[in-house]
Amino acid sequence: MKLPAFLRDRVLWTLVAGLAALTVWDQQQGLESLRFTLANLAGIAPYLLSSIALAAYAKASGADNLIARAFTGRETTMILFAALMGGLSPFCSCGVIPLIAALLSMGVPLAPVMAFWLASPLMDPSMFFLTAGTLGLEFAVFKTFAAVSVGLLGGFGTFVLMRGGAFSEPLREGVGDGGCGASSVRNPKEVVWRFWKTQERRERFGKNALDNTLFLGKWLLIAFFLESLMLAYVPAETITTLIGGDDWLTLLTATIVGVPAYLNGYAALPLIGGLIEQGMAPGAGMAFLLAGGVSSIPAAIAVWALARPPVFAAYLLFAFAGAFSLGTLYSLLAWS
Repeated sequence: MKLPAFLRDRVLWTLVAGLAALTVWDQQQGLESLRFTLANLAGIAPYLLSSIALAAYAKASGADNLIARAFTGRETTMILFAALMGGLSPFCSCGVIPLIAALLSMGVPLAPVMAFWLASPLMDPSMFFLTAGTLGLEFAVFKTFAAVSVGLLGGFGTFVLMRGGAFSEPLREGVGDGGCGASSVRNPKEVVWRFWKTQERRERFGKNALDNTLFLGKWLLIAFFLESLMLAYVPAETITTLIGGDDWLTLLTATIVGVPAYLNGYAALPLIGGLIEQGMAPGAGMAFLLAGGVSSIPAAIAVWALARPPVFAAYLLFAFAGAFSLGTLYSLLAWS
């Protein structure tokens, strides 16, 4: 009898093997990593499932045509609009993934999608108020500006690279159709908002939701497992030592460290607040939050699973360049 596809998935078996090996080597940490992984997956589940349901609803009802039309017109205008929307949207770096996959598979150009992709996880309404309460209103306002700026950098940077022939197929094989002429854009159909009245559309909703849930779920399990190992075996004092200064080298180090060491947008705020109180340059804190918000381990693995390597590399490059440059700018403004 043939096993279901998810039971034959190499990614899941890699996770099981890694967890088993860790438990044999360090039983206590194995149990803690399992708890951490499941707890974080449960914590992000409401946002992730909401995104998946929205994407599945758009597919089943045909509303994806309307979403695609919102990203139409001059590409440069779309980039600006996408960066602004991303800076205000309530999506985290992982929760935005299914929406990005849907947009690309609909035929939306990569450049505005990249702008939205980069800006979205950096700021949302709840994050703004929490940042203002933890690090001050000035810090929160600048981080909002920085979120949009990083999105614009990535969007226009991708636009220029695509003019040179790069990124013709942004998505990995089997994830959407990746092109700039998806069928929903080429042959728009009537939107059926109450899709559940049609069996075919109900089946389409279920299949799309299940596929996205299994696809993202397995990679997020891997991501949170790796994050648990980082937290267990990389002492917090090490991070503090690396990014506790106030010169340009500290800004660069904070940007580099922020990529893998970032916990999540909410947990990182008190950490950075404590470091700033101990004398850390505010610009370094800004660089850490920006770099980590876009390209933390969970987000990076999700992007790697979705996009082809050149797009993934560009994503990291834009995140790094944006975080370092905006962190430097904030450092100059804070100390002026």
